[in-house]
Amino acid sequence: MNLNPFWSMSANTSRKRSDSEEQSGQGEQRASPARPPFGKKQLPTIPKNAAPVTKPASTAIPAPSANGTHASYGPFYLEYSLLAEFTLVIKQKLPGIYVQPSYKSALMWFGVIFIRHGLYQDGVFKFTVYIPDNYPDGECPRVVFDIPVFHPLVDPVSGELDVRRAFTKWRRNHNHIWQVLMYARTVFYKINTMEPLNPEAAVLYEKDVQLFKSKVVDSVKLCNSHLFDQPKIDDPYAISFSPWNPAIHDEAKERMFTHKRRPEDHHKGMQVSGLSWVKPGSTQPFSKDDNPPQS
Repeated sequence: MNLNPFWSMSANTSRKRSDSEEQSGQGEQRASPARPPFGKKQLPTIPKNAAPVTKPASTAIPAPSANGTHASYGPFYLEYSLLAEFTLVIKQKLPGIYVQPSYKSALMWFGVIFIRHGLYQDGVFKFTVYIPDNYPDGECPRVVFDIPVFHPLVDPVSGELDVRRAFTKWRRNHNHIWQVLMYARTVFYKINTMEPLNPEAAVLYEKDVQLFKSKVVDSVKLCNSHLFDQPKIDDPYAISFSPWNPAIHDEAKERMFTHKRRPEDHHKGMQVSGLSWVKPGSTQPFSKDDNPPQS
């Protein structure tokens, strides 16, 4: 039978110690107490007149667990999850969508959607994303428009978008916030009238498209007319727009519209040397030209 080296060493040491004790003197009296039999543990005797020591009961209320983890670990896990989600949003490069987390709370993100074409063309809709505090184990995030948009899936009073129809059950590591943002953009291009939050908009879209378009145009104009209003939420990171100011915006516009040479134009008229995939006239890969151009 193979023994753990630690236990083998301990057993050998005990054995050597016993042998030495027998040889050192059988008639010699030792002051140390007799050892208890191997395998049995005994507690020391309680001194007389000793008062038992008791631990005072803690009056602190235990913190509830979060995200299925210990309470002290939950906030860090939540912060990491939200940071990872925002990184995914940046990597996706969602067209026509701009979003940034709140300064005061990472559970609240500010965003804006720019509609390029379709029934809601030229619409600029500001919204807020509310993330549950037990993310990603809770419900799906909520999307609420600052001004209710005339749409079958947008509540005409609260401005909340019906996100749960697309995410009936939020699954961690499968569903992500960037998908919610993409869904919020898609609803303006593909109209769905099933189980609407705005029955009037759904009925008009089904039975009177022209009147529906007219109300949509009015809704877009209303949202755009409040574009320069101060944010409803007092937060330094809340998205706000300001009227065009040439002294400020002309330079930025010039940088944005500066012509950039295309990759194929970059190499026009330039001699390129180095390795190629296949040498012209042969099938040898990674070949080098026998007569490289002289610089």
